[in-house]
Amino acid sequence: MITKEQHEKLRGWFAGRLPDDLFEALVEVTADREEITVIGRIPEPRLAQDVSAAEREAAVQGRVQEFRERTRETRIAVAGEAEHRFRRKVSWGVECGGERVLFTHVAAPVMTRLRQPERQVLDTLVAGGVARSRSDALAWCVRLVQRHTDDWLAELRDSLEHVQRVRAQGPDAEPEDAATDGE
Repeated sequence: MITKEQHEKLRGWFAGRLPDDLFEALVEVTADREEITVIGRIPEPRLAQDVSAAEREAAVQGRVQEFRERTRETRIAVAGEAEHRFRRKVSWGVECGGERVLFTHVAAPVMTRLRQPERQVLDTLVAGGVARSRSDALAWCVRLVQRHTDDWLAELRDSLEHVQRVRAQGPDAEPEDAATDGE
């Protein structure tokens, strides 16, 4: 987790570094210990008002694919600089026509120890066809918690930011320039 100030500097760096014509708007920049995800808005395809949902969906998919291919070299160059500067992988995505599409993302393994009742929950999800494996079932559970606890998680993140600010003022704190350059 990064502090609000570090997040603002990260978003600012991308806002300043990305070519002005890459996105209509920089929608979101998020980060964790392994990855920075950059989401931008691209123009919707121009379609008649009365096109079917299937045609609209296909047009958006085509626009996203065209954008991805056309901007690949630019995005790779920016990602290389960012990965060197922030020591995290960079993933990309777009919003177009109300749809969000991620091109790349890091699937970081997470190890955990579960007791039998917790494993039984995962095994039930696998047996019921909700998930292919315990790993998929655990990811499904995390997404479910994420969807239903946004307010609680936001409050917890705010608390963690406060703890990080207090720690940063301690005797082992690095000078400000050194701490933000690597984050």
